Amino acid sequence: MIATYPFSAVVGLDDLKLALILNAVSPRVGGVLVRGEKGTAKSTIVRALAAQLPVVDVVRGCRFACDPAAPDPGCPDGPHAPDAPDTERVRRAASLVELPVGASEDRLVGSLDVERALTEGVKAFEPGLLAAAHRGVLYVDEVNLLHDHLVDLLLDAAALGTCYVERESVSVRHAARFLLVGTMNPEEGELRPQLLDRFGLTVEVKASRDPDERAEVVRRRLAFESSPAGFAERWAGQEAELAGRVAAARELLASVRLPDARLRQIAAVCAEFEVDGLRADLVTAHAAMAHAAWHGRASVEVEDVRAAARLALPHRRRRDPFDAPGLDENTLEDVLERTSGDGGDEPPPGPPGGAPPESGPRDPGGTPPESGPPDLGGTPPESGPHGPEGPGESTAREPERSRGPEESAARGSEESAARDPGSAAPGPGHSSRETAGAAAPYRVRLLAVPGVGEGAAGRRSRARTGRGRSTGSRLPEGRARDLHVPATLLAAAPHQARRGRRSAGLLLRAGDLREKIREGKEGNLVLFVVDASGSMAARKRMTAVKTAVLSLLLDAYQRRDKVGLVTFRGDSARLDLPPTSSVEAGAARLRALPTGGRTPLAAGLVKAAEVLRLESMRDPARRPLLVLVTDGRATAGGDVERAAGSLRGVASVVVDCESGPVRLGMARRLAVLLGAPAVPLDDLGSVVRDHRKAV
Repeated sequence: MIATYPFSAVVGLDDLKLALILNAVSPRVGGVLVRGEKGTAKSTIVRALAAQLPVVDVVRGCRFACDPAAPDPGCPDGPHAPDAPDTERVRRAASLVELPVGASEDRLVGSLDVERALTEGVKAFEPGLLAAAHRGVLYVDEVNLLHDHLVDLLLDAAALGTCYVERESVSVRHAARFLLVGTMNPEEGELRPQLLDRFGLTVEVKASRDPDERAEVVRRRLAFESSPAGFAERWAGQEAELAGRVAAARELLASVRLPDARLRQIAAVCAEFEVDGLRADLVTAHAAMAHAAWHGRASVEVEDVRAAARLALPHRRRRDPFDAPGLDENTLEDVLERTSGDGGDEPPPGPPGGAPPESGPRDPGGTPPESGPPDLGGTPPESGPHGPEGPGESTAREPERSRGPEESAARGSEESAARDPGSAAPGPGHSSRETAGAAAPYRVRLLAVPGVGEGAAGRRSRARTGRGRSTGSRLPEGRARDLHVPATLLAAAPHQARRGRRSAGLLLRAGDLREKIREGKEGNLVLFVVDASGSMAARKRMTAVKTAVLSLLLDAYQRRDKVGLVTFRGDSARLDLPPTSSVEAGAARLRALPTGGRTPLAAGLVKAAEVLRLESMRDPARRPLLVLVTDGRATAGGDVERAAGSLRGVASVVVDCESGPVRLGMARRLAVLLGAPAVPLDDLGSVVRDHRKAV
């Protein structure tokens, strides 16, 4: 058996440890979303926690891990008799199930054998990962890269404790209660705000910058790699105490009281931070009760509310897609202090049966018991090197009406100064010092790639996808999954006489089955190529340009696109943002973009062609959309016509930034070279329509 790195031996990460333990004590908390940079022991600590969960009894032979003491009455493998004898019980460790990024809906929720259901009348159901995770841990690495409908299914099951599978008039339901842990790297894109809200708690993790702590991480990891079993043995005592304390807290939880004063305090905190809905209040209440049970208290106190709010509210504070989650600790303390006297705190009674346990690890991130073993990240019971891998931001509020760039720039001039982080250090060939601000974004027209693609699911261009409206049928490749019933019946009808049909129904064979061809929407790679030269700044157009590109970035966020940013000025072009799913990073680079200098238009086009060529090798199914923002002037070297030729065949849009009473029409001539429509900057937000008719 492969040894698991001990939970108690992980250095630092106190908030993450606490969040995981609160969910282990009370699954009603709703799971944990772990945000952080790579290499911060996110996976290590989740696997370590699973080893600390109490063992479970399951009905022998049940694929859905039913509890013999209280079996699920609707279990597909049931019915099971309650209080089954020992011969019908199996004791095993709590399961740890990992959901891969490329998992399908069938792999997640399970699948019906439609072929057998129609041809043999047999309801054959193959359980998915949600069934395997029942009464254990479901770990989803890179949860932000899963398609939204899979995340919806995942979170619905976690909230309801039940998985529903509905396929071709056949319905299956089974219990699915698990501790949900999702991890993500914000640099790869944020989760949608409505999905963020469904996670109970969130924790930001980053590697320690303390040399001593980093050295201890490496020391322990090396010790674990050299002798996994020996290292685990040295921490076995603390691991046993931790498991015992989790089990004791679970027992105590049912008797923990939430005084009305503390409930009003939770409501006041959530109202002060202006979180949407009431899920935050419920999660904070459940987490506070779990925190009290973890500390052996039978009544929730102020410190329990504080600890719960710090974990339950940060990801619910986003008001703009470009905002990072966060919580103002000073505001939290002010609200807690202001409301701490509401009704007073009753003296906390001890837990039933005596004082709280004095053995076991102290609360990671909280106050330790007066006596007990070392911190979960502390020193092991014996000296010597030990070691692991350790410690190592809602759709935007839309304006009441669509505003054009000029109006947005005028109305947002004051707030843009606050949003603009200041001038960025210019790169090679970028010699100007001026940095313009950006106003509030506005709604832009739909820009889509012509034709029908087969890329990642999204909301921009037409594509053949696994979800969407049915546009036809085809023979299945392998097992039939998404059955097209009318086409199947039509395929079977001509053969009924030969098959000797004797009943009112049709006789079906495997060769009759037809699958649906579905058409939905895909996300694209939207590459912004922005003219940041002096000609843009001289006519004070850069604020409007930045506002327009920021609006297009917001649109890309809502349509599930990847984005990239190329800028050109001075005597060169550069890739300011490599293609990424993090539009927040694009917004930050855009706001800090300096302007000025000459206009190397040809260099910008050549750089764009190079970026698209490399990206097509990395992600060939994702079709690109080039958005060129310029006035069309070229005052630095390079053959513009030749450079434009390198982009022929790429779906493009030219945003014409030329203004004033006398216009040279250079951006429009550039659009002709690219075979692209030209959209005046002032009209970008005026009409919402698909530009494909103009291509």
